[in-house]
Amino acid sequence: MNEVVGRDDLLLVTLDTLRHDVAQELAAAGRTPELARRLPGGRWEERHAPGSFTYASHQAMFAGFLPTPARQGPHPRLFAARFPGSESTAAGTYVFEGPDLVSGLAAAGYRTVCLGGVGFFNRLGPLGSVLPGMFQEAHWEPEFGVTSPRSFEAQVDRAERVVAGLPPGQRLFLFVNVSALHQPNWFHLPGATAAAGDSRASHAAALEYVDRHIGRLFTAMSARRRCFAMVCSDHGTAYGDGGFSGHRIGHPSVWTVPYAHFFLDHGTAP
Repeated sequence: MNEVVGRDDLLLVTLDTLRHDVAQELAAAGRTPELARRLPGGRWEERHAPGSFTYASHQAMFAGFLPTPARQGPHPRLFAARFPGSESTAAGTYVFEGPDLVSGLAAAGYRTVCLGGVGFFNRLGPLGSVLPGMFQEAHWEPEFGVTSPRSFEAQVDRAERVVAGLPPGQRLFLFVNVSALHQPNWFHLPGATAAAGDSRASHAAALEYVDRHIGRLFTAMSARRRCFAMVCSDHGTAYGDGGFSGHRIGHPSVWTVPYAHFFLDHGTAP
């Protein structure tokens, strides 16, 4: 990462609430072709989330603690704050000064931009302002939120405008919190109704919706130079698994998440 930071643009996409098993099943079945063709070997890596809900998980990720590989470590991290005795800081780790990656990248000359999704990014109150407040520029509007059937399209529209408005030489760190997978997601499943509620099937349909539009985001982020992209979930969610529903609970459906990182070469086409 010491060769990447300062040279390439950076993209972090959190597919909020996406379960690992659903992501893997859809990739294997050819139902998310845009994402699958970017994944190493066409498969998501199984990892463990750093938190069981959005706020906790993003606080950890912004400190450099991305989801951890689901096997015994130690696992060298891509990014880490300077911390004496850190066992996950290796030669290839980009070490930043300060408490969080966002300010560390800003100090390295990056324009840091947040495109919010779920309520922890809506800036409608003090709590919803903490995470976006780390960034030099933050955007949220109701159309980006969990109740919008076209939330991700609206986020990509804004991302395209952000990239187009930057000077050619300005490096960018863009963070996108994708709200489409989060409850409510029933409206992404054809024929579903609000009365029927959300389900594992509507969760999968929401991921298919994201896949149909994420190519535009990748194209925008590689339009000016190569981009290093990290795409993952911040946590999963339960749909009756073991008698549980939702998240902020200690269940494998919540802690087990999909992760991938890869380069988007300059001029990537959708």
